[in-house]
Amino acid sequence: MTPNPAATATLAARATAFADLHTPASPLALANAWDVASARLVEAAGAAAVATTSAGVAWSLGSPDGDALARDRALDLIARVAAAVSVPVTADIEGGFGADAAAVGETVRGVLAAGAVGINIEDGTRSPAEHAERLAAARAAADAAGVPLYVNARVDTFLLGLGDPATRLDETLARAAAYLRAGASGVFVPGVTDPATVAELAEGIDAPLNVLVGPGAPSVAALGGLGVSRVSLGSWVAGAAYAVVRRATEELLADGTYGSLAQSVPYGELNALLKG
Repeated sequence: MTPNPAATATLAARATAFADLHTPASPLALANAWDVASARLVEAAGAAAVATTSAGVAWSLGSPDGDALARDRALDLIARVAAAVSVPVTADIEGGFGADAAAVGETVRGVLAAGAVGINIEDGTRSPAEHAERLAAARAAADAAGVPLYVNARVDTFLLGLGDPATRLDETLARAAAYLRAGASGVFVPGVTDPATVAELAEGIDAPLNVLVGPGAPSVAALGGLGVSRVSLGSWVAGAAYAVVRRATEELLADGTYGSLAQSVPYGELNALLKG
């Protein structure tokens, strides 16, 4: 299929604008969405960009998180979200939805066709060398398409407790450097919000740093002061939404009351949001 020059130029401009949002002076704050309605709500609240959560997307499609969701189903969801909002969209593509680097490149071509201008791709338990190859393939696919895709390389050393705790910071910095050499635009280190460690990460990584936040984490402004350029709520928002389902059901069945629903988005407001 021959690329549409105008569409490519628009996507490239949006990708550049998205990259420019990453700054410690005013960190990019992402409340991750998992469907069109949640994406529209995020945009309507004033967010500068919409990020998907791989866990929330997988759960909403009846799949567990962790490279279990089929690529075509993920890409379809990304396309729906990108078409529904006017702000840049970055997609969490788990480990790349592919068994090897070539497959990751194919996934990235699909992400761009879907209209997203960023990806989040995790190393998990893969070797750093293998993940670097996957990142290089992602960058090559984006470059071939003429779009400066924002490639956020997730380092899971802290999240998964990999390696020796005494050398975990050094291992994280080494992985980050390797991933940046492979073509990553920024580095995502979930699983750590300790100010001292975050500051060391920001100092040691020569690219925008993204951290995962939730209850108990420092504020966005405080993290920006430590050098963080991007904060993400990840699966927390989807998890909170599903918690309402559980609480409302338990209350209904146990007490026959409905207080758990007191703060729901009004029907008319949500319906109107989806008419545009």
